[in-house]
Amino acid sequence: MMLSEDYNKETNKRGRIEVVCGSMFSGKTEELIRRLKRAKFAKQRVEIFKPAVDTRYSEEDVISHDKNVIASTPVDSSTSILLFTSEVDVVGIDEAQFFDAGLVDVCNQLANNGIRVIIAGLDMDFRGVPFGPMPGLCAIADQVSKVHAICVKCGDLANFSHRTVKNDKQFFLGETAEYEPLCRCCYQRAIALEQTENK
Repeated sequence: MMLSEDYNKETNKRGRIEVVCGSMFSGKTEELIRRLKRAKFAKQRVEIFKPAVDTRYSEEDVISHDKNVIASTPVDSSTSILLFTSEVDVVGIDEAQFFDAGLVDVCNQLANNGIRVIIAGLDMDFRGVPFGPMPGLCAIADQVSKVHAICVKCGDLANFSHRTVKNDKQFFLGETAEYEPLCRCCYQRAIALEQTENK
């Protein structure tokens, strides 16, 4: 009985996957940074990663829209994360939608090795389609937190990232000049208007 109790304490201690998802400007990175800073404050060994392609604010740091900053390691592929995580307690991953599909297996492996994995990313692209490895990450997560922006048209909760410039690429880095958060209703109106204009 004692062995069973000790085993449960050890296995329940750290290994887990937490996903923070939502539209652009919803505070995903802000929440990721908050959780990681708390882990550092608790003297846990923390390592943060972001895709090397995301150089909007900084080539290395993870920076939220509100300019909160935490140092990170840019990586080109999900498997590279495993090279830096042998001696850590917590792994943070920002902009997870830009990673390859292998990120799901990488995060599972980390969590199964007793590491707490905190992931932030867009759950949908500008077309309203599930984005990259995010659906798979949400499926394997122990906890999923969906955060919302505020619709710039009506003030309701927004969960769509509407692209305001003409570009059909799924991977298109941008900020407020290229994207706006919209609720479902306003997003549908905007798409319908664009389709009418393109006829």
